[in-house]
Amino acid sequence: MKLGTIKTSSGQEELVFGLEQGAITVSKAVYKKQNQGPLPDTMSKLLENPDRYIDELKNLYGWVQEQSWEESDLIKESELSPPVTNPGKILCIGLNYRPHAKESNMEIPTYPLLFSKFNNSLVGNDQSVVIPKEVEQLDYEAELVIVMGKTCKNVTQEQSLDYVFGYTNGNDLSARDLQLRTSQWLLGKTLNGFAPVGPYVIVDDLDPDNLDIKCLLNGEKVQHDNTSNMIFSCRYIISYLSQYLTLLPGDIIFTGTPDGVILGKPQQQRQWLKSGDVLEVEIEGLGSLTTHLSS
Repeated sequence: MKLGTIKTSSGQEELVFGLEQGAITVSKAVYKKQNQGPLPDTMSKLLENPDRYIDELKNLYGWVQEQSWEESDLIKESELSPPVTNPGKILCIGLNYRPHAKESNMEIPTYPLLFSKFNNSLVGNDQSVVIPKEVEQLDYEAELVIVMGKTCKNVTQEQSLDYVFGYTNGNDLSARDLQLRTSQWLLGKTLNGFAPVGPYVIVDDLDPDNLDIKCLLNGEKVQHDNTSNMIFSCRYIISYLSQYLTLLPGDIIFTGTPDGVILGKPQQQRQWLKSGDVLEVEIEGLGSLTTHLSS
């Protein structure tokens, strides 16, 4: 099941189902089905109690997929917001693939290398991200993103996926000149629009530790790996984080990027991202996240 978010012209958020031909609001689907009971109309309301509504939403989603919808009923994926628009925490894992750590000339981490982004960095699918004038070394990082669905504290690896709501595509855009200016990576990681996610959260029985992941730059594949090759698995990451901080519904976790980033190339071969570039993150079962860069 594909679930997303759209902001109306009045600034209100609405929960949407993702279809092949576009998206449709859950509230419209409920209205059309007529005999459907009340369901949450925003992602925030759904995340307050996913277990209460998820089966009913899946049943409605199945019905929605069987219907013929007018073009006027549908929303373009380019109009969607980030699926989760106001997470309490955006946590990120760095250097989580050995080849990426090696290409970055950094040591293989013994523990998950943790940093954060803020909500100002969130942007949805097919949106434009403005490159700040001060940034000269902009890089891409295709990543699997976990969306938490339950309050999670001190859980084991075996229990960890029971607390997940779903998964989505992410791009950990990184201003390397700002990131590596100091020992703290924060500034280069959380500029406005530097956390594209979406287009949907996929709420299915996926194995997050065995998904194909790739990044395309202007149509050319620049990253390609499988999440099975992560140093710290999704199960481990959730369990590890939960020992030290309470993960809450709606929190999102960027799980790390494969090798192939611009920073990993020999200095004379580095061609940093520029205005007009188009990035696509494609993860098995999650669709594609597109980001346009502008000045």
